[in-house]
Amino acid sequence: MKRIALVTSGGDAPGMNAAINATVRNAFAAGMEAFGVRKGYEGLIENDIVPMTLADVEDVIELGGTLLGTARCKRFEQEGARRQGIKNLKHHGIEGLVVIGGNGSQRGAYGLHQLGFPVVGVASTVDNDLYGSDISIGCDTALNTIIESIDRIRTTAESHRRVFLIEVMGRHFGYLAMMAGLASGAEIVITPEYEMDPPEVLDELRRFHRNGRDYALVIVTDGAKNNVAGIHEYLSRSVAYSEFEMRVTMLGHVQRGGAPSTYDRSLAAQLATGAVELLERDDPGKLVGWKQGTLAYTPYEEVVSKKKELDSQLWMLSRRLVEINY
Repeated sequence: MKRIALVTSGGDAPGMNAAINATVRNAFAAGMEAFGVRKGYEGLIENDIVPMTLADVEDVIELGGTLLGTARCKRFEQEGARRQGIKNLKHHGIEGLVVIGGNGSQRGAYGLHQLGFPVVGVASTVDNDLYGSDISIGCDTALNTIIESIDRIRTTAESHRRVFLIEVMGRHFGYLAMMAGLASGAEIVITPEYEMDPPEVLDELRRFHRNGRDYALVIVTDGAKNNVAGIHEYLSRSVAYSEFEMRVTMLGHVQRGGAPSTYDRSLAAQLATGAVELLERDDPGKLVGWKQGTLAYTPYEEVVSKKKELDSQLWMLSRRLVEINY
């Protein structure tokens, strides 16, 4: 291949710029030209494709977000939009595409792959819900941000003897909540995989209180059926103010922001390098991820058809450590 392009798509994740840096540098090292697609798949449809130089990726590794911009693009679900994207790539003489993103982005990449265009994916999502990779770019930084926030919340929760309901990202995958619970010692964790009805939450809080715990942290995945709003509404109707006081904290998009961690920068460099190498040896149609301490290459057919499972042993450990005390 003589020319490749790269696109960052879907939700931004800390470490995307490090992946862009490594993709461009590896392309040049392999004697290829690199192009950037701006604003995600929307830019691919609109032909917002620009040449990239080494100067473009200088001093970006430490930056959060993505210098190319990103967006969610419903239009790209249509075959006509994907064909237009391929037409635009070919207009620039581009022979392969690196897609840096999560589930929706990789489904879009699979659509291009089905139409015969060479595509390679790089696992990047703070939710860490992408099949084919134990860990994805952005997840480590997001977890560090979550834990820093929870540590701060715990000090005020203890001081005022309050129950805090804390919402974290994850959608339909509870990895962030589970790991945050394990790392912070949160009293209750609720995920789509391990739901708790509001009455169960109340029973647990009262049990903790009887055993001498006059404050508590409840971490809830934003995609859980029993969400923070519903739990708060039920508790507000069911307990007296004198029993315990409650506060709600929704961490929101702060989890996506900020400089990437050392781990995410290193992971991004390795995954992006693997992606360029796949295109260089004409072996597309795969997601580059990280499994058991090394690069893993998963065919797109598996990525889009299989569901990543939460580690049940880690879940049980996080809950057992809390139960030992209460």
